[in-house]
Amino acid sequence: MARRCKISGKQGQFGNRVSHAKNRTRHLFKANLQTRRLFVPEENRYVKVKVSTRMLRTIDKLGLNGTLKKFNLTLADIS
Repeated sequence: MARRCKISGKQGQFGNRVSHAKNRTRHLFKANLQTRRLFVPEENRYVKVKVSTRMLRTIDKLGLNGTLKKFNLTLADIS
């Protein structure tokens, strides 16, 4: 399964680890993804979704349907 947020599309980002001697080695910074069961009141069921912690904050603020509407997604797109 891809390490990507189902709603925002957030994923890993490459960068460098820099030692004290300024040696640089490539490094992947992974997104902070969590698997959560979110309740959908319109359908009276839970949906299991892999989302970033930033999206969890947005879902807390707008609700799941409001967040999906903001990103032009449907419930079928994230399931």
